[in-house]
Amino acid sequence: MKKSSSTYGILVLAMAMMLLGTSTMVAQVLNKPIAADNPNLAGNSAWTAACASANFNEYFVNFTWSPPLVDPSNEFILELSDAYGNFGSPRELARLADKNTVFDFEFEFALPNDIRGEGYKFRVRSTSPAKTSPASDAYPMYFIDYNLPLLISQNGSGTIPAGGLIQICDGGSVTLKPHNIPNAGTYLYNWYRSGTLLPQKTESITVSTPGMYYVELDYGSICSGSANTLSNTIEINNGTSMGIAINGDSNVQLCPGDPYTLEASITGIGLTYTWYKDGSVVSGPTLEGSTFAVNTGITGFEGSYEVEISGASACTERSSAVVLTGAGSFEVSRQNDENIVLLPSQTKTLSVSTTASSPSYQWYKDGSPIASATTSSLVINAIGEYYAEVTENGGGCSSGPKNSEITTVVSPDSFELVIEFIGAYADCDNTDATISLAAVKAVSDTGAKTDVTSDLESSFAYQWKLDGAAIIGETSKTITVSNHEKNGAYKLDGTLDGFNAVSNTLNVKLSPNSNLNISANGTVLCEGGEAITLTSSQSLANETFEWVKDGQIVDTSSESYTVNEIGVYQLIIRTSDCPITSNELTIRAFDESLLVLDKPKDLIIIEGETGTITASGADSYEWFDANNNLIGTQDSYGFQEEGQYLLVANFGSCTVSRVITVAYRDMFAIPNVITANGDGINDLWILPNTYSRDQNVLVTIFNERGEQVFSQTAYENNWPQSTMAFNKPSMIFYYKISRGGKALKQGTITVIK
Repeated sequence: MKKSSSTYGILVLAMAMMLLGTSTMVAQVLNKPIAADNPNLAGNSAWTAACASANFNEYFVNFTWSPPLVDPSNEFILELSDAYGNFGSPRELARLADKNTVFDFEFEFALPNDIRGEGYKFRVRSTSPAKTSPASDAYPMYFIDYNLPLLISQNGSGTIPAGGLIQICDGGSVTLKPHNIPNAGTYLYNWYRSGTLLPQKTESITVSTPGMYYVELDYGSICSGSANTLSNTIEINNGTSMGIAINGDSNVQLCPGDPYTLEASITGIGLTYTWYKDGSVVSGPTLEGSTFAVNTGITGFEGSYEVEISGASACTERSSAVVLTGAGSFEVSRQNDENIVLLPSQTKTLSVSTTASSPSYQWYKDGSPIASATTSSLVINAIGEYYAEVTENGGGCSSGPKNSEITTVVSPDSFELVIEFIGAYADCDNTDATISLAAVKAVSDTGAKTDVTSDLESSFAYQWKLDGAAIIGETSKTITVSNHEKNGAYKLDGTLDGFNAVSNTLNVKLSPNSNLNISANGTVLCEGGEAITLTSSQSLANETFEWVKDGQIVDTSSESYTVNEIGVYQLIIRTSDCPITSNELTIRAFDESLLVLDKPKDLIIIEGETGTITASGADSYEWFDANNNLIGTQDSYGFQEEGQYLLVANFGSCTVSRVITVAYRDMFAIPNVITANGDGINDLWILPNTYSRDQNVLVTIFNERGEQVFSQTAYENNWPQSTMAFNKPSMIFYYKISRGGKALKQGTITVIK
C-alpha cells in the first residue's frame, strides 16, 4: 500500500479493504511434508519409519502448497535434518523443477546409507521465491547395512562354548562381544539378559549376573526387528572358584635365550586355557593347554603373564600375574642429534647412555674403530658416520655388544632457511600476519638436507626482504606485517662464515582494516511504495565495486543501488588486493501481519475510563480520530471517547491501516418495567448515561397502537411526567433510541400502575 498525503483517503481505503476482505499482498504458503504411500507397491499405506537396505530403498513424501504461482525458474527441494531434527546442515534428498503449477505432489527419495536415528525431519524449500516450509513430524530412519545374525563369544574370540554355557566364579565377570561383524565399533547395540533390555549400547558388555545373554544391532524402535541381527545366546552361571594360579615365583628374572615355561596349577580335567601377556591374549583358548613356553630369545618377552581357565567342570577364572624380566638385557641411547653439520674449524661432541651395569665402549667412524675412543663421549672434527658399541661386562647373563644409533656428520655445501606463518593465516582474512624462521637446513654437495636449526639458528645474521628489497630495521628471525599497503612477497636472507642462505617465499595478502557499511531507507518492499535505495558508508569514486544480491552481482557502476527484489544485499569493493565486504541487508516482502495489536480493533471501554491499544512491528505510527485529526504518534494510544479511529503503521515506505471502533460498555441494562404509582420508587424510566443527556441521542416512545407519545433529545430521565395518562393497571409501550438516524436500542416498557 502506498503512503498517501491524504489521511482521509487512507481512511476510506482501509475501511473499503475491511469491508471487501482484501489484502495488499498474497504470498505462497508451503505446507509441511508428510510421509506418503509407495505407488509402486499395491495395497501399501504411508510409511511410519524408513527401514532401508540395499534390497529396498524407495520412499515418498507428499507436499502441498498454495498459490500465487512460483517463478518459472523455481525448483522445489526436499531436505533432511540430522537425527535430532536440526537443520543446521540439511541434506538434499530430491529436487523437482517441473511442479511449479502443481499444488499437491510427491517427492521420491532414497535414504543415504549412513542414516541411523529416531528424530529425522523433512522440509521443502523453494528457490524462486526463496521460501521454506515448516518441518515435518519426526520419523525413525535407518539404513540397514548389516542384516545377518550376530555371533557372540567371550572377548569376541570366535569360540562359542559347548552348549553356550559359561560359568564364572563368585565375584568374577566375563566380557561378551560379537566376532563376525565388520566395523563393529560403528554400531549401537541392544543387549538383553533373559529377555530384559540392558542399558549398555556398546560393542562389548562385561557381566557378572547369571542369565541368558544375547544381542542385536540397534536399528531403532521399529527397524531393529526387521534387520534380523539377533545373536546366539550365552548362558552365564555362577560356579565355585578352583583357585587357579601359575606355578613358581611371581617375579622371575631370565637371561635372553634361556628356555622358560609357565605352567597352570590345575591340569588334567578337560579344562580350556587362555594365556595373557599384559592383558592381551598370546595363546588359546586351548583345550588342555595348561602350559605356555615363553620365547626369551625375542626382544620384548618381558611382561605380566596370566592364565584363564573355563570348562564344564570349572567356572571361568583368571590367575594372579607372574612378572618376567630380562636379567642380562640393556639399552643404548644416542644423546645427540641424528644429523650434525660441522663447519670448518668447528668441533662437536657425541655421546651415548646405557642401562648396562658395567659397560665398556668403542666408537666407530665409517664402520672402522677409532683408536683410544673408549668412553661414553667423543669429540669430532671430521665428517662421517659415527656410532658407539657398548658391551656389558657384569651381571649373571652373557650378552653380545649393542650399537647405538648412527650419527651422520656432514660439511655443508650451502644452507637454506625455511619461514612459516605463526598462527592461523589465510589470504584476505587476516588484518595482520607474523612470519618467523622455522628451520635452518644444511645442504650437502649431493643435495641431501640436514636440519641444523638448534645448532645454528642463533649464529646467522638475518635480513627480511619485501618484493626483493631489504626492509630497513627488520633483522630478527621474526617479522610482523600489520598494514595491507605492505602486502607482497616476503623472504628471509641469512649469512654465516661466508655462507649466504635464502628462504622460501611467503606471499602476504592482508585485508584492509576498513569497516564498510551499507544502509537503506527501508527494508520492506511493497508494490507502489517508495523505492528502497542502498547507500555506502564510504565514497565509491575511483573504486572497483560490486553490488551483490544473494551472492550474485547485480550492479558494478552505481554508487547507490535501487532495490526492486527481495533478498540479501551486500557491497564488495575490489580495488585492493583483498576485497572489502560490507554488512548484509535483508530486504523482505511486505506483509500486513507484521502489524500486531495487543487488543481487538473493536474496543469496549467503560465510560470515564481509558482503554489503551498498543501496536508493534512497524517503524512508526499515526493515530487519527473520525475527523482526520492526528491525535498520537506513539506505538500506543489511550481511548476515552466512543467513535471510530484510524491507525496508520509505517514500514519504511509501506503502510498498514487499521480502523479502531470504540464503544462504551453498559454499566446497567435499560429497564423494561416501571411502577408509576407515585411512591417515588421506580416511577420514572431511567436510562444509562450512555443514552441520556446527549444532544445527539433521540429517545422516542410509542403506545401499543404505534402512536408516538414521547420524543426527546438529551433525554433527562423524566418520562412519564404524570401518572394520569395510564388508564389501565398494566400498559405496554415501545421505545427506540437512535443517534444520527441510526437505531441504537429498541424494546418494550411495561408500566404498572
